[in-house]
Amino acid sequence: MGDVEKISSEEIDYESDLVAGTAYRNFGIKYLFPWQRMVVANILEAFDIRVKVPSENSENKEDPYRNEDSFLRGKQIVLLPTGAGKSLCFLVPAVVLPGITIVIYPLIALMADQYRRMTEGSLQAVMFRGGQSTEEREESFSKLKSGQAKVIIANPEVLQNKALLQKIKDLKVCHVAIDEAHCVSEWGDSFRPSYLTLGEILEELNPPVITAFTATASPTVLSRIAEILFKGEAHVVRSEADRQNIHYFVRYAAAKKKEALMLAVRELRPLIIFAGTRNRTEEMSRELNACFGNDFSRFYHAGLEKPEKDKIEKWFFDSQDGVLVATCAYGMGIDKKNIHTVVHLDPPQTAEAYIQEAGRGGRDGSIAKAILLWSPEDSLKTSHFSEGSREAALRQFAETTDCRRQVLLDALGAEKAVCSGCDLCNDREQIRQGMKIKKKETDYDLALKLVRFGRHFYTPELLEQELFQRFNKKSVKEIKRKIWTHSDIQEVIQDLEIGGKIKKDRFLWKNCYSVASSSPASADSSV
Repeated sequence: MGDVEKISSEEIDYESDLVAGTAYRNFGIKYLFPWQRMVVANILEAFDIRVKVPSENSENKEDPYRNEDSFLRGKQIVLLPTGAGKSLCFLVPAVVLPGITIVIYPLIALMADQYRRMTEGSLQAVMFRGGQSTEEREESFSKLKSGQAKVIIANPEVLQNKALLQKIKDLKVCHVAIDEAHCVSEWGDSFRPSYLTLGEILEELNPPVITAFTATASPTVLSRIAEILFKGEAHVVRSEADRQNIHYFVRYAAAKKKEALMLAVRELRPLIIFAGTRNRTEEMSRELNACFGNDFSRFYHAGLEKPEKDKIEKWFFDSQDGVLVATCAYGMGIDKKNIHTVVHLDPPQTAEAYIQEAGRGGRDGSIAKAILLWSPEDSLKTSHFSEGSREAALRQFAETTDCRRQVLLDALGAEKAVCSGCDLCNDREQIRQGMKIKKKETDYDLALKLVRFGRHFYTPELLEQELFQRFNKKSVKEIKRKIWTHSDIQEVIQDLEIGGKIKKDRFLWKNCYSVASSSPASADSSV
């Protein structure tokens, strides 16, 4: 996260510094980042203004909210990079504040994980979710009323229950924190309509302080979060958006599963491969295991039963060289710190989603590679999105000739930054130093070269056979295995045809390939 100045434990008086002392005594945290302190201070100050000041001035006719800026800090949207410690920003106030803190999470698995972490620590919590018995709920309320528990963990769906909401309202709720708040926009307008009612729920509860947390949000998403939760008016705290230890690469390939297979061997592990569908995760994992052994890889998606998910999460968490193939279901709140490489088999829909998933890597602060696989088909599928739109950001990221990191920062509306690592900037630096760059030949580079030099010679059958032999010769040289099938080769040829890179002659050399005149040589990026 860059050269961010930390507050050394040697410089802190834990007895007189309430925030630092609370973090140290309750969570074992010896230092706080400046933005963590700022967010916590805003929460505590806003509580003081909305609760303590009115009570102390109950006979005073003056408006206790006269400091509009301070009052607005009670309605915060906080953007912190993945792994920046945002949970501490609401856990420290939960200990300090005199009443109840509600934390709203998007996923049951995330709720259960956070509940486990809190109860194993020094902060007792209760969890409200669907399917609980009356006895379970009553036991939770008993703990809250007696002061045995100070935190409620919930999701938007359970808060639709009017009776439950009223019982919560009767408690002294000091602070509501909405974690992964980008879901308000990303999911509320699609398959989680309960997120759209959060504003009404917050208005009903009327807590002194509300804070929405997210790691990534473009100006559009930020505006939508503010609109739904705060009627458009919120105080935004944005830390440095750039995760400098994540180095971005794009690898062009038509047969992307084969490229992912090669990367799983060449790149540092533990490694995660994100795929767009459940079927793709299973297929990719099976290919990896067929090639490298049965326990080389496992797959993870929302269709698995909870015991299966728990087993796979533990396997990957404990593994030092495992390869997990997952959908976006493996993401929020799952904290494996030593993932060294994140590969995207399929591009997410938005830059925010890509940054969120790429941010699974390097959570221990070490350098991690984020590698996006990009095909002619991907380019074609995204070509109709208007330039500058959220949906077009990943295409711009994949096809830019400038800095990939800056494309992502621009998509978030973030600051300009000196690139700490992307394939394009790395190449430019090597050229500046007089070094020769050796480009890695992609599958369709090789196919295009073959067609270009054998113009009007290769029929589909001949081209398939020649590529089959050449690709397997190349894979044997690199990883000592033949990994290419005829269906893989057909995928490469079809992708090049669909992408307008090669075409069949209709006249003298009928059914023989040539390179399309509008198709320049590929400008591959080195990984």
